[in-house]
Amino acid sequence: MISGIKIAIIGSGPSAIYLLKHLLEHAGFLKLHLSSIAIYERGDLLGMGMPYNPRTTDIYQMANIPSEEMPPLLTSLADWLQAQDAAVLEELNVERAEISPSKIYSRIALGRYLQSQYRTILAHLTEIGFEIEEFAQCAVIDIQDDSARNSTTLFTEGRDPQSYDKVIIATGHQWPNADRPQNGYFSSPWTSRRWLPDEGKVYNHVVGTLGASLSAFDVVTSLAHRHGTFVRNANGYDFHPHPGTEKFHIVMGAGHGRLPHLRYSIEETTRKIYQHVSREELLALVNDDGFLTIPTYYDAVCRPALRKAFQRDGMEEIARLLEDGTFTLEKFIERMSEEHSYPDAFEGMRYEMAEARESVLGHRPIHWKEVIDDLIYTLNFHAELLPAEDHLFLHAKVMPFLMNVIAAMPLHSADKLLALNDAGKLQILPGKMSLAETQRDGMTNIVVEDESGKKEMQFPLFIDCSGQKPVELDSYPFPSLVRDGSVRKARARFASKEILGTLAERAAESVVTENGEPLYHTSGIDIDGTYRVIGTNSQASTRIYDIAFPHTSGVRPYSYGLQSCSDTGEIVTRALMEEFKTGETSTTPDIEENTRIYEKV
Repeated sequence: MISGIKIAIIGSGPSAIYLLKHLLEHAGFLKLHLSSIAIYERGDLLGMGMPYNPRTTDIYQMANIPSEEMPPLLTSLADWLQAQDAAVLEELNVERAEISPSKIYSRIALGRYLQSQYRTILAHLTEIGFEIEEFAQCAVIDIQDDSARNSTTLFTEGRDPQSYDKVIIATGHQWPNADRPQNGYFSSPWTSRRWLPDEGKVYNHVVGTLGASLSAFDVVTSLAHRHGTFVRNANGYDFHPHPGTEKFHIVMGAGHGRLPHLRYSIEETTRKIYQHVSREELLALVNDDGFLTIPTYYDAVCRPALRKAFQRDGMEEIARLLEDGTFTLEKFIERMSEEHSYPDAFEGMRYEMAEARESVLGHRPIHWKEVIDDLIYTLNFHAELLPAEDHLFLHAKVMPFLMNVIAAMPLHSADKLLALNDAGKLQILPGKMSLAETQRDGMTNIVVEDESGKKEMQFPLFIDCSGQKPVELDSYPFPSLVRDGSVRKARARFASKEILGTLAERAAESVVTENGEPLYHTSGIDIDGTYRVIGTNSQASTRIYDIAFPHTSGVRPYSYGLQSCSDTGEIVTRALMEEFKTGETSTTPDIEENTRIYEKV
């Protein structure tokens, strides 16, 4: 019997918290095999995660999920808030009378809740008999894997190396350190204090953001609350600027010139890996070359599910189009994008607000949006079956459309954006934005390219809100794993060689060669279906798991926030349990075996 196993978890944010929660759920069995769990955290606050940490975020930045849609921990967010005393609620900017499972709260409130759940989970694990070690302000700077000793060693700043039987990397977001404060340029919105004005100060100049994402709206609202006051009116808000902010103005650069869809009510509060298709049905769609192609998935799974959803939403024309075999996925995306395209994005948002309010306040689901989310969630957990061509199509066409639909903005946030636009303090600038080659102190030079050509603009303050980029092998935070071949680039086979020449010319770094065969590098590192890292020998590790989205997005391209954190944690937990039951594990990635675990999630 395997026993006395020591596990280390690197990171203590939501991925780690949900992993610990699933370990607790199966603690009776796991206690026979595991002896200790060590948790390493780079920061000083454990159990929160970067987006919800007061060191990195701001009280005006809102989470994008209500209590009722969060995967369950030990207590719901709404119940936890109700149990807090008045001083805590005041600190979190929460009115007790307004606490509700359907309400959205600040990122900081969510972080405080997650930390309380983390602490309670650890207390229960300790009571059961696990040895728990926590190391705050203890960055893991390297990992060395020793197959001969069947152990893995962590190297940290200011602490002796420690060896473990299993290591789970849950480091979360990893932002580039490419700020140019002398130019007023910040390479990500995190942390907020880097670009917020000093206490009591204001900006009396234009501010630019790259992207019109939810993180861009975090920037907008944080800045707006320091440069004016929002006053409720019958339809939303009025914005009253503070004195001395006459020139304060925010420009959001958005290539497509659109704002995200608004929040909508959903029927099922959580996603399921096998929601509209069974495991057996999905694997039966894999062709003789071992590929699950997007056109096949669209025709066999998406069409019938979407037809039913559009019929339930009373959108019979789209339902009929989906019956036509020539109405491809690309045509579907174009058609639904046109439905959300307006000459003025803010006027379009105002127009769509009525439907959104009816959906949210009347608890009337918009089924087609929910079903699209389900379908991409299923595809996400089988993306290693896609050919290279479909990975390219997914990122070029599907993901931009999906992010616009699913990045649903809370209605009160949308009301504030409309108020800022009405006050002449916020606009969208369509076109592709990029940093100019030449910069000068005091300004960020930005090149904007649209249908009319290129133009250059200058911003005293500019914040890149384009989102998390994949972490490539040369930036992977544990260099020994790269040097010894314990990790490799994620890759996908080509279904044909037609696109290969063009791709190799345009982006040579996107093509890797293995045994003489050219493969498409999908981004990040390679993992198997249970998140075990795959090395240059094509074998999956028996000791190291990586559930950090920036590392694994080439294999798991769609991160559905806390839902993904929970499901990923359960997959890893169940994979460990399978290993402990048999006393052995295969190092060969096996889609059949891995998807059997998915059925249990």
